[in-house]
This record gives sequence, structure tokens and C-alpha cells, in this order.
Amino acid sequence: MGAELRGVTPLLQVFDMPAAVHFYCDLLGFELANHSPIVHGRDGEYFHWAMLRLNDITLMLNTAYDEGERPPAPDPARVVAHGDTALYFACADVDGYYRRLRSLGVVAKEPAIMRYGMREFGVTDPDGYHLNFQWPV
Repeated sequence: MGAELRGVTPLLQVFDMPAAVHFYCDLLGFELANHSPIVHGRDGEYFHWAMLRLNDITLMLNTAYDEGERPPAPDPARVVAHGDTALYFACADVDGYYRRLRSLGVVAKEPAIMRYGMREFGVTDPDGYHLNFQWPV
């Protein structure tokens, strides 16, 4: 018999931690549950790692570069690979959540019924990760 697993917590590498925390917390509704010590560096005040929570969902963010190593702009080759990552969130009120995000200025495709029986819509976070919000029809 295998281990009894109780969930999964993805870790996403981000270029700009303040921008990522703003997107996930202020726009998507997550809360900042924990973070590494605050760093005061050339990039301002921030932290390198964060744990976010929303209901039963846990998500971790980590800066892609250590202090003083971050380039002035994201590496396009690195960011394009993020397009291969998609997170699917169960969302009972797909249309209501879509309207909420649009009212906050989030670019999102309109909800649609997919051939596999889910009503869903998607957004892309500041680092190019795809986030989909879905519910069975």
C-alpha cells in the first residue's frame, strides 16, 4: 500500500516577487501565509520565498535569482518554458470569478465549456504560468 497523500503544493520560480505577490494576493485572492526574511537590497525590499493560501490551496513562490544576480529583465528563454506549466483550480462559480478578475483589470479569456465537460477560463500570471479556473458542467 502506498502513502496516503493529502495534497500538493507547487513551487513557481518568479522574476519579480512583489509583482507576483500582488497578482496572487491582491487580484486572485490568496493570502500571504509565510515568507522568508525580508531582504533590503538593490532591488528594494522583498523576500525570496513565499507561501500563499486560498481556502485549501497552497502555492509557493521563489525568486528565480539570488540577491544581486537578477538581470534587468526576464530571460525570454526561461519565461517561454513557463508556458508549459498550467495550474487548474476548482472554482464552483467560474463566471462570477471571471467577472471579479476582469473588474480588477486581469486579462482573461471568457469562460467556455470545454470538450471534456468543464466550464473554464484561463489567465497568465506575470511570469507566464497558465492558470485555469474550472468546474464540471
